[in-house]
Amino acid sequence: MENGSNGVVTLLFTEDELREISGVKRCDDYVEVMCGCTSHRYGDAVARLRVFSSGELEITCECTPGCTEDKLTPAAFEKHSGRETARKWKNNVWIIVNGEKVPVVKTPLLKYYNKSSKHANGSNRSQNGKACHRDEFLRCTECKKDRRFRLRSKEECRTYHDALANVHWNCSCIPYDKFSCDDEEERASRRVYRGCSRSSTCKGCTTCVCFGCQICRFSDCSCQTCSDFTKNAKA
Repeated sequence: MENGSNGVVTLLFTEDELREISGVKRCDDYVEVMCGCTSHRYGDAVARLRVFSSGELEITCECTPGCTEDKLTPAAFEKHSGRETARKWKNNVWIIVNGEKVPVVKTPLLKYYNKSSKHANGSNRSQNGKACHRDEFLRCTECKKDRRFRLRSKEECRTYHDALANVHWNCSCIPYDKFSCDDEEERASRRVYRGCSRSSTCKGCTTCVCFGCQICRFSDCSCQTCSDFTKNAKA
């Protein structure tokens, strides 16, 4: 085994497990390998996959010299690559083994990910270790159309939180898109996709339904939900 930059030996995988895998780089707490995903329309998107002992999988995309996509989950990388049959990243994300493209699921690289998935016990964590919140919908009080709210950041969660508390909320209140009641509503077939990292058509699971965290609860909000969370967090 090689030493990491601080002299810590990386013992995540044996030499035999990584011997024929291309682009292996050992670091203190993770192993990095070359990976990719193929789209029939756009071709190969090449990237670097980091495998952590915690089970976390993190991908830095190198599909073009100017690509800035970093710290992607495998599912997000699969979508970014333009893969037509998405949501099967274990089979669609490949590793170069002995000069051939091999689905990551057929390599030893997922052994820590599989263990962490089995012992998640309802933890509200996505594949990159961060809290995951599924998209939510709110109905306009005027046109009665459902509008999507993405909850990927604290700012987006606050926007939805405040909109939910507004009994007079309407389409024109959306701050990040110029919506009006004249705009078409999302098709029902599109609304089933809610952004869960486990399955985009998930109807609600412990991965994407959050009951309170630092991203979606706010100490400067006086509502009962936020007040209770802040009080319990300090206890």
